[in-house]
Amino acid sequence: MNSPDPSRPRHATLYRMATPEHLCPFGLRSLDLLRREGFTVDDRVLATRGEVDAFKAKEGVETTPQTFIGSQRIGGFDDLRRHLGRPVPDPKATSYTPVIAVFAMAALLALATAWAARDAVAPLRAIEWFVAFAMCLLALLKLRDLEGFANGFLGYDLLARRVVRYAWVYPFAEALAGVLMLAGALPWLSVPVALFIGSIGAVSVIKAVYLERRDLRCACVGGGSSVPLGFVSLTENLMMVAMALWMGWRAWV
Repeated sequence: MNSPDPSRPRHATLYRMATPEHLCPFGLRSLDLLRREGFTVDDRVLATRGEVDAFKAKEGVETTPQTFIGSQRIGGFDDLRRHLGRPVPDPKATSYTPVIAVFAMAALLALATAWAARDAVAPLRAIEWFVAFAMCLLALLKLRDLEGFANGFLGYDLLARRVVRYAWVYPFAEALAGVLMLAGALPWLSVPVALFIGSIGAVSVIKAVYLERRDLRCACVGGGSSVPLGFVSLTENLMMVAMALWMGWRAWV
């Protein structure tokens, strides 16, 4: 947290919307930030739509909340963060946070499952669970916004560009293979499914990114992702291929 600047006014007035229909989250965040920065806050709640509209018209602003420090209007929540020297996230900036969260959670789930079965589990089984959990979580993110995923996937997947409906099938196939591999069931189904979608996905990423040098967003964590297409998506697909080969070898050798 930034140290308070004694030369800066320590009193702020905050106008924020809190109607029965809508409690503005950015108003609450502005109030919390001001208090954590050591300000005493005159918290002026706009409790009706009429009060909100009247305030906007009077101040000539289009949004709430609005913060005033002394006689200076600072603006909305992002403006307040900038004024206080806090970083403002760029929604369009590249971010690997969703991917890190997926793989970290998959690892924790695998470790927790291994711990619960510690009398019978081998290290390789924990790795299998990690890959299967990761497949399930990545499929879940795709299914959360299936249309958005499909739009991104169609931009680079070689099979989806020929058979468009495959873009809508892929997340269900990934989820099916992940669940079956997690259960160790029906390898005759899970192995070919994972091998098929993983192989096509890996070739598609290599062609789009490493051969054609295209700058694309990865659909691996669903629509609207800020993760660049490349290493992460290639890793996802190669993990599926490796898991399929391993599970197939275990089942039939």
